[in-house]
Amino acid sequence: MKENIYVEVINKIIESIDEGIHFIDKNGKTIVYNNSMAKLEGMNKEDIVNKSFFDVVKNMKVNNSTLLEVLDSKCIIKDNVQKYLNKDGKEITTINTTMPIIVGNKLVGALEISKDMTQIQSLSEQILKLKEIKISKSHIPEKIGYNFDDIIGVSDTIKKSLKISQKAAKSDAAVLVYGETGTGKELISQSIHYGSSRKKQPFIAQNCAALPESLLEGILFGTTKGGFTGAIDRPGLFEQANKGTLLLDEINSMPLQLQAKLLRVLQEGYVRRVGGTKDIPVDVRIIATTNENPNKILEEGKLRKDLYYRLNVIYIQIPPLRERGDDIILLANKFIDKYNQKLDKNIKRISEDAKQYLKQHYWQGNVRELENTIYSSMSMMDDENILNKDMININQYDSGKNGDQYFIDIKSRPLDWIVADIEEKYINEALERSGDNVTKAAAILGICRQNLQYKIKKYNIRRN
Repeated sequence: MKENIYVEVINKIIESIDEGIHFIDKNGKTIVYNNSMAKLEGMNKEDIVNKSFFDVVKNMKVNNSTLLEVLDSKCIIKDNVQKYLNKDGKEITTINTTMPIIVGNKLVGALEISKDMTQIQSLSEQILKLKEIKISKSHIPEKIGYNFDDIIGVSDTIKKSLKISQKAAKSDAAVLVYGETGTGKELISQSIHYGSSRKKQPFIAQNCAALPESLLEGILFGTTKGGFTGAIDRPGLFEQANKGTLLLDEINSMPLQLQAKLLRVLQEGYVRRVGGTKDIPVDVRIIATTNENPNKILEEGKLRKDLYYRLNVIYIQIPPLRERGDDIILLANKFIDKYNQKLDKNIKRISEDAKQYLKQHYWQGNVRELENTIYSSMSMMDDENILNKDMININQYDSGKNGDQYFIDIKSRPLDWIVADIEEKYINEALERSGDNVTKAAAILGICRQNLQYKIKKYNIRRN
């Protein structure tokens, strides 16, 4: 009885997950083929299950099928990128892990788990194309990004960071930039590039947390036709950034295996495309950023020590906004000027009580949070020309410092439930303040309209 329950639970799990599952026995007969795999390959389960895999894919050689290859070699094939046309003629990109199933030292079959990466692959290719177009159209730009004149601040802490950054611009050494989310790490990075001798060459930024390892490797180092199923000849970001600067944002999110490959490129000065055999020399300056303290990520093993020492030739720490004193008001005035034009407003100044209110807030989201606060506050103003304290819309949360606090009764509830309750509460408050205008409510919350619509649907928020 227990065994029947166990089998039923496993079947339910297999049919409910997004990953495709395909299991064949040692004779090549398909035993398990879930709905996700059928949808991925455009096949009917009835045409696959309990049929010989050799009959389904007639004339297929062993080295063209990872399932058959694993049956033959009894070795695991991990994170294998495949691109192919399914039965309906749609181009599909998957990342597969295929493994032999051995029971009691005997091979009983092979299991393949496939994750559909078609959309992510398409987006990554569009990113590469857009970056190629941007580079080709503005190879010798007058200015396409930020420089040091765009950085506002008179506090000692930001002046110290700027002084180091300006010296870094005169060098070709690698730079490691640490700062909390929203402090302006990319702004500093662009300023270093456009203040350097490389300013007429490409500046390319890539977020290391945005893509899975298999796709990120191809984006950074390029791909070679035939390197894997569906691969084409395409230069990676290192080649595109040749003679210029490559910004690796959130380097602490890069998988360790890929960090080792990055280290080799930095040490040897050449790249080898995925699936290729040719070494391509590159001259690229690296600026890496992290939103976690370098000592912490080293202790936690998120960053290889040898890569850290290679990147940390020049170290720049950007102070959080709460440590920048009067810079808060300078930045607030800058954002008021910006959104006066964008929103067709005429805000001339900030009242004294509003200044004190802004300076006392903890600013966990730093400069980005301040900008969103000014934007959302101004969006709700009518004909006023002074920004008063009661007009400032700051999303309240437990900052742990001097900021306003929102207290909750945990009651042994899971964290995601608590977060969801808080999020739903503020969405309702924003809708209330905006008169149920989704666009204005999104501005108050500092998110895009589409994101707010998704969350309204997620929490089934209904208002009269």
